[in-house]
Formats: sequence, structure tokens, C-alpha cells
Amino acid sequence: MMTSAEIREKFLDFFRSKEHTIVPSASIVVKNDPTLLFTNAGMNQFKDYFLGNKKSPHPRVADTQKCLRVSGKHNDLEEVGVDTYHHTMFEMLGNWSFGDPAQPAGGYFKKEAIAWSWELLTEVYGIPKDRLYVTVFEGDRKEALNPDAEAIEEWKKWIAADRIVMGNKKDNFWEMGDTGPAAPVRRSMWIAALTGSAVSRMAPVS
Repeated sequence: MMTSAEIREKFLDFFRSKEHTIVPSASIVVKNDPTLLFTNAGMNQFKDYFLGNKKSPHPRVADTQKCLRVSGKHNDLEEVGVDTYHHTMFEMLGNWSFGDPAQPAGGYFKKEAIAWSWELLTEVYGIPKDRLYVTVFEGDRKEALNPDAEAIEEWKKWIAADRIVMGNKKDNFWEMGDTGPAAPVRRSMWIAALTGSAVSRMAPVS
């Protein structure tokens, strides 16, 4: 079994090989942002890029971010100790695209992100393919949100259709708040036991 240091190193080395710039973890105590007391997600240090306030100096970025969740939208306290993957303090590995996917060595979108996540999970980490499932956003009629058809088609290139599970807005749609950036997300699930209990190991793309 790999140590946390080995998992971290393999993740950063993998995305470095995909022309990502590796940036350090931001401080867990947030400065110059009155909306946050603690860093609670990997995207916090890139918030101004998502909002269009600043332009990222790098089109592709990867990092490992120390996070603390104790209150607010991402309050996981009621989940801590109930399952094996909700924690108050944790480390989030992330790969980010800020460039133009149409430009050489620029950004990328779902096609590359899904292919790389499959490569990372199965070839780098060696997770058996027959124990992996993925989830995609099923859409939400009430909010006029369509299913993530592009992600479904891209995942079909790597995994059987019966291992693609449709997820609702609560589990498969990311939003920074009531207003602001938002998008469907895709998650990779590893079946931990033959009983069928699923453990979310990572969400390499979002």
C-alpha cells in the first residue's frame, strides 16, 4: 500500500508530465478574503481566476492543498466518523485548467481531464479497472440544468456504460455559492468490498 507521501508525489509527477505548473499549498488561514476564515477547498487560492478578477500566469496548474472544514456550505462535521472519507482537516489534490483549450499547450476540458483521471487511477495508482465506477450529473429539470452528456460520452471511451452512474445536483454539481461559478462534476468511485459499499477515493476533475 502506498503512503500518503507517495500518493502525493505520484499525483504531482503525473500532472507535471502533462505540462502543469506545480504550485504550493496556500495557507490554511485565509488572508485578504473576508468571505473565508479557513481554506476549505483546493480552489480557494484560485478564486480570483474563477471570478475573472485576475488572469492565471499558468494555463495548467496542479497542487496539493491543506483544507479545514468547520462551518458554512461545506460543513462536513455531521459526516465525520460516519464514513471513511469525510474529515474536518484533510488534503485535497487538484489539477486545474485556466488556459484556452483551443491553443497548443493551453488549457483543457472534459476530454483530457477524464482521460488523464483514468490513466492516473488505473496506470499510476494501479486501481483495478473492474472495481471502478464513475458518476456524472444527471441534470435537474427544476433548475433547467441538462445532463452532462459530454462527460457521459467521454467516459464511455474508458469504462462500460453500466459503470457510469447518474448523480443528482447535491452530489454531482459544484457551485461556489448562491451566485458565481458553477458546473457539473464527475467522481470516480472504488468499490471497497463485495458487499457493494462504495468509497469515494477522489474527484480528479471538477
